[in-house]
Amino acid sequence: MTEIRRPETMERIATEAQAAAFIEEQVQAIRSQVGDQKVLLALSGGVDSSVVAALLIKAIGQNLVCVHVNHGLLRKGEPEQVIEVFRNQMKANLVYVDAVDRFLDKLAGVEDPETKRKIIGGEFIEVFAEEARKLDGIAFLAQGTIWPDILESEAGIKAHHNAGGLPEDLQFELVEPVRILFKDEVRVVGKALGLPDNMVYRQPFPGPGLGVRCPGAITRDRLEAVRESDAILREEFEKNGLAGKVWQYFTVVPDFKSTGVKDGKRTFDWPCIIRAINTTDVMEVTVEHLSPELMDHLVRRIIAEVPGINRVLYDFTPKPPATVEYE
Repeated sequence: MTEIRRPETMERIATEAQAAAFIEEQVQAIRSQVGDQKVLLALSGGVDSSVVAALLIKAIGQNLVCVHVNHGLLRKGEPEQVIEVFRNQMKANLVYVDAVDRFLDKLAGVEDPETKRKIIGGEFIEVFAEEARKLDGIAFLAQGTIWPDILESEAGIKAHHNAGGLPEDLQFELVEPVRILFKDEVRVVGKALGLPDNMVYRQPFPGPGLGVRCPGAITRDRLEAVRESDAILREEFEKNGLAGKVWQYFTVVPDFKSTGVKDGKRTFDWPCIIRAINTTDVMEVTVEHLSPELMDHLVRRIIAEVPGINRVLYDFTPKPPATVEYE
């Protein structure tokens, strides 16, 4: 099959009318490629896979099988949102896999960041392959590949996350309906497809999820502290009009403890680090400076509501020298 490339003359999709035209074009292209055969999609709930899912549902309905793997490293409410939007609202053919124990048991005691990433990535392929083998008549694999992925892989910047990791017995033809789009265009198309704003404008989220925000060996209680503090931060940014203004914001709970005091008694708990950053190309990153009032409020809420936290710190380090994530 000839590789589809973005035409050099292609106008950037920025309006609802442009998005509608693209959707219509892709629906026809998907039907032409797939016919009446079935397509499999790993649906993370991220922008790209969600837009691909919505496009395919529009094109082939129940012949799309979405597999959502909950590895326990997603943000608070994300697995529930995937089920609500795709199964309940869009009536998608959705397979939900609760693999939390499986992933966290494999990660127990593993401190090295690269080893953690490999375990998470490898286990995801294993779980996805197991689910794929249970299904009959799958001929295609849909992916949320976008144009920057293609450009970066061609430039040797990073390996393209294609189907290469799947076992030999699961080699499918690829369906990549948003591969010629930039991220901002994918969001415009997602909005036109009726996806909720908090899915369409979701901030970037690493593949290993909260696993890279729980430095050191991941424990369930510390992972829960990351998840709960992150939910508070997102809620407060939303309330204070920062959600669309700041590129990325999250919390990190490192693997060390310090002495504190609560209700007149000594505590020995973790710190929670807040990171809020802006960037255009992720090569350089600046820090968002929060108001003292908001910072005080975040400290009070996180200390009061998140078990195991007795300090809140703010990361003022730009990139370089610091990377976006901690691992």
